[in-house]
Amino acid sequence: MAIDPTARIADGARIADDAEVGPYCLIGAQVELQSGVRLIGHVNVAGLTTIGEGTVVYPFASLGTPPQSTHYRGGATRLTIGSRCEIREHVTINTGTEDGGGITRIGERCLFMVGSHVGHDCLIGNEVTFANNVVLGGHVTVGDNTFFGGHVAVHQFVRVGEGVMVSGMSGIADDVIPFGFAIGRIADLAGLNVVGLRRRGLTRSHLQQLRQAYQALFHGAGVFADRVEAVAKEYAADPHVQKIITFIRATGKRALMRPNARAKRENQADAS
Repeated sequence: MAIDPTARIADGARIADDAEVGPYCLIGAQVELQSGVRLIGHVNVAGLTTIGEGTVVYPFASLGTPPQSTHYRGGATRLTIGSRCEIREHVTINTGTEDGGGITRIGERCLFMVGSHVGHDCLIGNEVTFANNVVLGGHVTVGDNTFFGGHVAVHQFVRVGEGVMVSGMSGIADDVIPFGFAIGRIADLAGLNVVGLRRRGLTRSHLQQLRQAYQALFHGAGVFADRVEAVAKEYAADPHVQKIITFIRATGKRALMRPNARAKRENQADAS
């Protein structure tokens, strides 16, 4: 165990024998640092926080601090961070709230670039990337293999499906389907994250089929609910399409992001 003499570690903290705690770190009494964790220096870890194996945390990050929520009542809520994550400078991640499930959870192999923030009760999947200054409100869920460009802001209770790409400087107010591409000041669904899908090994023919399903869902004729059922039946053997259908059927507290919704909102505002 390599602990710099300037670090302050409260009694009760559990630190693996091969963990490293750098200069001027503050470690609370209910913190667990698992094997291979490295805190570079000036890191604050508080609350009921577990940091998984091999995760590296850079200076001035603050993890496990109380939720920024007026509804939090001081309970023993948690933060868990998975293995082999990279958490860069000035990242902040809060614990959960009593009414929101009591836990904020980060998956494995995630990258949080400088200044990004994860609010209370968020559930983040594996291999998720936050570029600089991405901020998530409370109760947000994010699927595996999702990428947020710089300065993205996500409204509380939004669901972001797996494999999503969000362009930088976008505001996400609605749920984003799996494998979607979202862009805009108040973002709209601009299509599929084709680059991400290719990187995950989808063939040209499979991509074409997924595009056809997307077009039928969001640009087909008739009522949307009927189109969902028709696409679910026609592409019953396609696992990627079925993930989109399952996501849509699950619903949530936010509306479903669709193409061209921003233009419709602006037109309605101009007419009023």
